[in-house]
Amino acid sequence: MERQIKLIWDFRGPAALKTAEHHVKHLNEFIISEKTALSITGFKEINDMYSIAFMVVEEREMITVRDLLKPHRGEVYTP
Repeated sequence: MERQIKLIWDFRGPAALKTAEHHVKHLNEFIISEKTALSITGFKEINDMYSIAFMVVEEREMITVRDLLKPHRGEVYTP
């Protein structure tokens, strides 16, 4: 099984949660249009001023997706 990479976008400020939630809609649109191998996305509120949006990709797709979508960071994903 190929490693999976979680690409993460950080959002800060009072609208962070809503922004992260909205960003996931665009990530889902990207998954459909680009036919990526995985369709794992989500958002998480870290605190009232910091939230993240994320997308999980196969390691072989990571460079291409990273260059197109410019995530702030990434980490190995373990379900």
